[in-house]
Amino acid sequence: MNHTTTLLFLFVTLISCHQEVPFDAQQKEEVRKAVRKTLYDYDEAIKKGGLTAEFPYLDDSEDFFWTPPGFTAAISFDSVATILKQNASLYKSIENSWVILNIFPLSNEIATYNGKVKSTMTDTSGQVTTFHLLESGTLIKREDGWKLLSGQTALLEE
Repeated sequence: MNHTTTLLFLFVTLISCHQEVPFDAQQKEEVRKAVRKTLYDYDEAIKKGGLTAEFPYLDDSEDFFWTPPGFTAAISFDSVATILKQNASLYKSIENSWVILNIFPLSNEIATYNGKVKSTMTDTSGQVTTFHLLESGTLIKREDGWKLLSGQTALLEE
């Protein structure tokens, strides 16, 4: 064998010996539980702290985008932050609960979800509004926990 053939053989051998660790059922269930807990904690944070309590759950990277109800295109983290800050003082309470929640682990660091959320909002005048939302999105695992990376929320007409 010449030098090039030897190097090629070694390269192919190294690549074929390096196998990805499979993403097994147990790992998927661990991700599913972690993401479910994050989404429930997110709702609880909003219930206790209002709209600005969302910030620790949002990924503030350049990759973040969201399509809120009534929007026809996704908006950036900065735009979402502005909307949350502008509207936070309008509500005395917000309570969201998952009616349906499906979680799809893609890896140990990424999962998608979709479902139906019941939202009850009480404004500062005491007016209570209840509606249902369809939500889907992607969460990413960062050093400080799972974060909402992208998604969309739509008002469900019932």
